[in-house]
Amino acid sequence: MKSFAKAALAAMLATTVLSGAVHAETLRLSHNTGDTTTWHKGAEKFGELLAEKSDGAYDVRVFPNAQLSGGDQMKQAEMVGRGALDIVVTSAINVTPLVPEMAVFSLPYLYANYAQVDATTQGEPVEQLEDILREKGIEVLAWGENGFREVTNNVRPIMSPDDMKGLNMRVAGPMYIDVMNALGANPQQMQWGETMTALQQGVVDGQENPIGAVIIPQQVFEVQKYLTTWHYSYDPIFLGVSTQVWDGLDADTQEQMRAAATEAMEYQRQITREGTAEGVAFLRDKGMEVYEPSEDELAAFRTATQPAFDTWAAKVGEDIVGSFQDAIAATPTN
Repeated sequence: MKSFAKAALAAMLATTVLSGAVHAETLRLSHNTGDTTTWHKGAEKFGELLAEKSDGAYDVRVFPNAQLSGGDQMKQAEMVGRGALDIVVTSAINVTPLVPEMAVFSLPYLYANYAQVDATTQGEPVEQLEDILREKGIEVLAWGENGFREVTNNVRPIMSPDDMKGLNMRVAGPMYIDVMNALGANPQQMQWGETMTALQQGVVDGQENPIGAVIIPQQVFEVQKYLTTWHYSYDPIFLGVSTQVWDGLDADTQEQMRAAATEAMEYQRQITREGTAEGVAFLRDKGMEVYEPSEDELAAFRTATQPAFDTWAAKVGEDIVGSFQDAIAATPTN
């Protein structure tokens, strides 16, 4: 009998342990891109860290390619805002239909380098955007990186604004439509999930995206011949949680979640920048023709895209744009 009692007690303890694991709260995290990207790796890192910091109280399930919003990458933030999704990793430009002010990060030729980027995304200027997103039902936990967006196409090398004329270009959001129109291209806003097929079939001639976060991991080099490193626009990503979830957490859990997000996005930025630094040589090895413009050539692109800058700076607002420009101007150049 004693042996039976011991066995029964052991079984009960095992069941208790297992039930604790089974009853970990599941949080659904949606992001835009495929499961080979730094976006996905950063999201998975967040899940690992949150499970570790919360002693297994949370299980983050990561859904790539905007699966939970029917493939609509623009819709994810809105769904998180109303509590239909728990967590999102998305880029600033994809949130502009909900929060036009988010276009500030991607204004053409706003930034020249990573130090200037970090002065805004990891500094005080970004707090204004976080306040606006909070009002929309999203608590931003940390900022990551999509990166400087470079242009690819299958028609010709892009060495001057004139080379963009007439090209059918896939773009991610409204601001980029105005940028492409300013350059004389024909922009087509398209979900990322449709883009690779459109490039393969010649529905569009080209696209623009960061090297380390998208062009390499999504294997854009397999369907595009020419790349120009024109650094014309920067795009951050952020990890945000529904305020309906956030407000239901105690202070300790909130601290654990924010710490996990901060660490995960630091990791994501690091691997994205590493991939970008090695990317040009990799893409050349893969057969792409890469053109790296001179400062004078970049100045021509900057001039050509100024109308789009002015239009969207007005939509963002003088206070926000000014705070970003002030932080950038105060950043050491070396």
